[in-house]
Amino acid sequence: MEANDKAQQELDQIERQVAVIEASAGQSDETHRQLAQLQERVRSLREEMKASQTAWQKTELARHPQRPQTLDYIERLFTDWSEIHGDRTFGDDAAIVCGMARFHGDEILVVGTQKGRDMKQRVYRNFGTPHPEGYRKALRVMQIAEKFHRPIFTLVDTDGAYPGIHAEERGQAEAIAHNLRQMASLEVPIIATVIGVGGSGGALAIAVADRVLMMENSIYSVISPEGCAAIMWRDATKKELAAEAMRITATDLSELGCIDDIVPEPEGGAHRDHEAAANLLDVSLQKHFSELKKIPPSDLIVSRYNKFRNIAQFFKAES
Repeated sequence: MEANDKAQQELDQIERQVAVIEASAGQSDETHRQLAQLQERVRSLREEMKASQTAWQKTELARHPQRPQTLDYIERLFTDWSEIHGDRTFGDDAAIVCGMARFHGDEILVVGTQKGRDMKQRVYRNFGTPHPEGYRKALRVMQIAEKFHRPIFTLVDTDGAYPGIHAEERGQAEAIAHNLRQMASLEVPIIATVIGVGGSGGALAIAVADRVLMMENSIYSVISPEGCAAIMWRDATKKELAAEAMRITATDLSELGCIDDIVPEPEGGAHRDHEAAANLLDVSLQKHFSELKKIPPSDLIVSRYNKFRNIAQFFKAES
């Protein structure tokens, strides 16, 4: 941690120096050489930091306030976006956004969690923690997708379902469970991408998919590192130890067979360049979508069922 902090301080200092040089007029050959050396050092520092990143540091990147959110990706990845509101039972939950769109010409449905950027937006979006009506809205839209044979793309970025008393009174657990059951049997391709934080059943409720992707610096877990540390060690300050033990990073979950692919991010993280992050995600989505389109619906359901049944099955080798 300390080494990374020093590297980050040096990186910030060099980036400020580069900005000053680039803004100056009449640069000489010597200035160009100096600038090239500084930029090379920036690349080297970022590679060193990336190689030594801990699970907790990736958790902090996944939670970065400037990280691109669902609507940022929708703006850059899809065309003809038309949002759908309401669950036709209680109301409209702004923490989940759903709508029709096109992806490279194909008609699709998009479902995603939205946290909001400033405080006003965050309150409106309930900090990205959906109520039961949010999950019911998501399922309503996914059933529309099935009716009209439209593939489904979901974008996951939530700390979890809202745990308040009113959400519980309106059937939070039932809404999540219903989504899990129904998504398992939808006869259209489903691709889920964890773009930031994938928290507990609140994330899984829109992530029962044929392909589950994770952005390089995202996390996916049943509980937060702080919550785990408070339960296991009665000490929330042991969050870094908990993050390592829980194996919540994209690399860990890929090794465990819980996800299908890791989407690379721009240098320093997706929050540094939203456009580049969207382009990298676009490549992965196109790859998996082209594969899924060739699979008959009946085979999709069987493979999706087997995929989730086989997750977390571990066997010891016989001695």
